[in-house]
Amino acid sequence: MRPHALSLSLGLALAALHSVPAFAQDANPASVAEAAVVSATAQTDAALATAPTETLAPADAATTTVDTTQAATAEPALDYALAQVETSQVQPAQPDPNAPAAEAVPPPATAAVEPSAADDQRTEAERDFDALYGTPAQEYDPVADPTLPAPASVPGAFDPWEKYNRKMHRFNMAVDRGVARPLARAYSKVVPRPVRLGVSNFFNNLGQPVSILNALLQGKPKQAAQALGRFALNTTLGIGGIFDPASDAKLPNRSEDFGQTLGVWGWKRSRYVELPFFGPRTVRDSFGALGDAPLSPLRHVERDRIRIPLQGLQLVDVRAQLLPLDSLRDGAEDEYALVRDSWTQRRDYQIFGDRLDKNGDSALPEYLQDDSNPSVPADAMPVMPTDGGR
Repeated sequence: MRPHALSLSLGLALAALHSVPAFAQDANPASVAEAAVVSATAQTDAALATAPTETLAPADAATTTVDTTQAATAEPALDYALAQVETSQVQPAQPDPNAPAAEAVPPPATAAVEPSAADDQRTEAERDFDALYGTPAQEYDPVADPTLPAPASVPGAFDPWEKYNRKMHRFNMAVDRGVARPLARAYSKVVPRPVRLGVSNFFNNLGQPVSILNALLQGKPKQAAQALGRFALNTTLGIGGIFDPASDAKLPNRSEDFGQTLGVWGWKRSRYVELPFFGPRTVRDSFGALGDAPLSPLRHVERDRIRIPLQGLQLVDVRAQLLPLDSLRDGAEDEYALVRDSWTQRRDYQIFGDRLDKNGDSALPEYLQDDSNPSVPADAMPVMPTDGGR
């Protein structure tokens, strides 16, 4: 074989090596490069094996030098191909630049690591409390609870004379703190409770005739009969009303007055007014007191030295019943508004509450079933316009 045949074989091997990157796009780079190297090596070995051993002529010396130079150049190229094969076995194939870009996948969110028991600085009792009632971030908000029913709408007091009423309220409170409250506290401290209860029963029994007549005027014959039974039973067996056997006989104590009768008859809304010494009223209830005064047994006592002390004792007894409310009034931001609104709501229940309960519109609360109304009664007033100058 002539020397230029060896050069041709080496050229073919180099061409095969340079063609490896072109096939890398469609085939595995490792397999293509490896196949090219094997093919080039085989051709070179075959060319060397078939070449005869002969002495080169001087004329061919230049050609031999060129072929030797090409062989020396082929060896680094062969090493480079082998290195590419080894690298392709370790590194992944390069992506096709003409291929569409793959959609980026976000990395998975790192799960929140809950604090371990060693990091929890709460005590065992606090952990138990949070397990039962929730953490502070999970506290129950009754205002934002959508399952709660709508709040009850309570009509406000009709108070166009508020400026005058507030002045009169301050006057009444000064009299109360200076005179009425100290007398009531001394009375509660000195007089035993059974005696005070007997005094309250006595004055309550004296008000039954007024309740009997007003129950009839309001169209409540059953309630009028019960009030008549209470008056008869407590006056006789109760020794003038000091004891209360009528309550043991299951006869209810429902107080009615002419102010309530006017409300049942249609005078539903009336101006709020505060009277000197006698406290909260409405214009309707002021006229009602004038109608009740002639029916009171206590006002028919002719002798002033008996009637006036009894009326004074009745006023002290009424004030003593209101002593538990003093802490509530003293802690109020607006004492006048508290007294006015609470008295108005209580009065509305007394006039309209039983009818709402009867019609099923509103259940009367249990604390309102006791119809005792600790306010200054008409029979405790020393002088009334109906007295005729007496």
